[in-house]
Amino acid sequence: MKPRHVFAVFLLLFSVVAWAGATDQTPSNPRPASPPPHISKETRMDLVRAFDQELIFIRTQFPMGKKGLTLKNGVISPSGEQLHQMVAMWGPALKPGDEARITNILVKNDLIHFEINGGPIKKQKWYQRIQIGMGGNDTNVGPSDSHANARGSYVDLVFDQYVPDLNPQQLKDLLRPVFDFDAKSAVEAYLDTVPPKVKEAIKNHQVLVGMNRDMVIYARGRPPKKIREKDGDTEYEDWIYGEPPQDVDFVRLVGDAVVRVETMKVGGEKIVRTEKEVDLNPQPSVAKSSQPAPRPANAPTLRRPGEEGPDPAARDAGQSQVPLPRPDPNPPPDSNPAPH
Repeated sequence: MKPRHVFAVFLLLFSVVAWAGATDQTPSNPRPASPPPHISKETRMDLVRAFDQELIFIRTQFPMGKKGLTLKNGVISPSGEQLHQMVAMWGPALKPGDEARITNILVKNDLIHFEINGGPIKKQKWYQRIQIGMGGNDTNVGPSDSHANARGSYVDLVFDQYVPDLNPQQLKDLLRPVFDFDAKSAVEAYLDTVPPKVKEAIKNHQVLVGMNRDMVIYARGRPPKKIREKDGDTEYEDWIYGEPPQDVDFVRLVGDAVVRVETMKVGGEKIVRTEKEVDLNPQPSVAKSSQPAPRPANAPTLRRPGEEGPDPAARDAGQSQVPLPRPDPNPPPDSNPAPH
């Protein structure tokens, strides 16, 4: 065989092997996916133009103050009891269903920072930074307000190592736990954040025992009448909906929870519901032992060495067998007797 024929055969075999390697992408032997590229300057500008000043609806609570939320891999932090304590202490800046506006976007190394309603810190105007000094005392020309922005907050969308190149729709999907870009009203945005049973009740304009104030307002609106009373040490509010000759509902709230719903029918029938119908914060039950905890062997005691302690059975029954000290029948003479 001539050398040029050998070279042609070798080239043909090499092409076949390369083609087989390129097409051997079975599920059992997949080709490793290449990591996504870093965000480009053009994509960064497109995202800022797409989301800056965008109107959104809120899907979770934002605490008031300088600390906002962090979102990574679909998980919000702080959340749960920690977020509830922050909102109870400082108050909510934004609640589910509230309409807000994205006012600033910053793309950093591994996160995208979104400020809402101006962010948690109020920005000073140019005239608020002008000062006039005389005799070592500087005073501001314009009024200044150093307090935090009560209606503003932020969320940091954090990635593993760097911000990848993504389009606006992908970014909306990542922000879904905190922002709703598709809702057409506050009610529609709020209904997506509540349990199915509460969602169905709100649609039917019903109030369930266990709802909070926001749920009652979304279900029945703001109450035309409110009555504040006190039962012992418990303060409560009765929200009254309806007037005769129609059905009248009395919704009683203690704190932020509905504890009683009383309905007066037109025919005089009264229906009262006090059993909790929806549990927004289920707590795991902890079984308590009916047996008392054993006393440690080396527990401190006031008994003298060798003195027997009380019977355990009598101690469990709330009784004690420790003898009380008896008065001495022959007391010692008083060194300072009283005059007769």
